[in-house]
Amino acid sequence: MKYEEMLDRLYEALPERTKKHDRFEFPEALSFLQGNKTIIKNFPTIVKAINRDEKHLFKFITKETATAASVDESGRLVLNGKFYQQQVNDLVKSYFKQFILCPECDRPDTKVIEKQGIKMLKCEACGAVSAVKGL
Repeated sequence: MKYEEMLDRLYEALPERTKKHDRFEFPEALSFLQGNKTIIKNFPTIVKAINRDEKHLFKFITKETATAASVDESGRLVLNGKFYQQQVNDLVKSYFKQFILCPECDRPDTKVIEKQGIKMLKCEACGAVSAVKGL
């Protein structure tokens, strides 16, 4: 079998999502100040888009901002302190780079798995598995 034929056969066997080259756009955090509090009104939308545990993103944001926070009855994240929308978006982008994007192919098609007690990211696009600190 020729190399080109084998390559064609392999390409046909790839899942559809790996063939697409569209860029994933994570939702921008929509936040506003209310007194001494910052409210991220689309927190549930962000959590759903990144397909991760809400508690982990909550913990990451509170740790990075060094402030207390809560989730209100409508699902909005309420941070104690004034943080501008750009700061909040930078935090979400940082989380995205650390815990969502595959370090090998930069695609967001990852899921969290556990191997020998260590949390790891497994990329469903390229198959790479990498340890993730803090997950």
